[in-house]
Amino acid sequence: MLTTAPHLFDDATRVTAGDSRWQGRTSDDYWAFVGPFGGATAATILRALIDHPERAGTPLALTVNYCAPIAAGAFDLDLRLVKANRSSQHWCVELTQGGGEVATLATAVFAERRPSWSHQAAPFPQAKPFEQIRPFPRIKAAWANQYDFRFIEGGPDFSGAAPQTEPASAYSRLWIGDRVPRKVDMLSLMSMSDAFFGRVFHARRALVPFGTVSLTTYFHADAEDLAAEDARRVLAVADAKIFHKSYGDQHGELWSPNGRLLATTTQIAYFKA
Repeated sequence: MLTTAPHLFDDATRVTAGDSRWQGRTSDDYWAFVGPFGGATAATILRALIDHPERAGTPLALTVNYCAPIAAGAFDLDLRLVKANRSSQHWCVELTQGGGEVATLATAVFAERRPSWSHQAAPFPQAKPFEQIRPFPRIKAAWANQYDFRFIEGGPDFSGAAPQTEPASAYSRLWIGDRVPRKVDMLSLMSMSDAFFGRVFHARRALVPFGTVSLTTYFHADAEDLAAEDARRVLAVADAKIFHKSYGDQHGELWSPNGRLLATTTQIAYFKA
């Protein structure tokens, strides 16, 4: 059941409004191995943009470039409306720490989504019901333990013990929900779009040094659509096409349980293996 107490995700993505510079703070509950979970950082940026008084429309796309490590503690968000017209807004956001050092650079597009012809060409992935799949066990990264991962196909093996004659598949199909249930909204959808484990972990069957460099998420539903779905989890698929000279791609889809494609995402990530 849903809790009425403040959710840890909302605490982790809380922002304080300023004139053009807003403030946020990292959360121990959404900490990765050496820094904050990138999905929580992206969701914090998106929250500031949604809450901004000049914002018009609904999120269409968000690109986040992780330029430098984000230290534990407070950070500033410098929000700037770059261009606006009748249908869309283009924003730039700089996350800074330590007297103005840029740690994250983001761009966002908001748009007025009007009724139109609709067609979903992508097929809904087949999946066992969430309740029929065992939860993935907790791991040492705090952020991952805030989610309930239920792998239908392509569960990770972080042991590194299995004999590896060739790389394993990087493909996964799974349910993702908040461990403490929370309705999926634009913020949690943004965060979940980065909640896939690094594809290199799957291909190598082991944890290796890894970090997202650039993440882009495209939203195919607005807040009204998400409210109508009334979902507590998403069906997700993720895969990779190439790992080469320390960098690899990964891409994913996030679906509502009712078969609606909510978001697609792609990123480039650093790895050491």
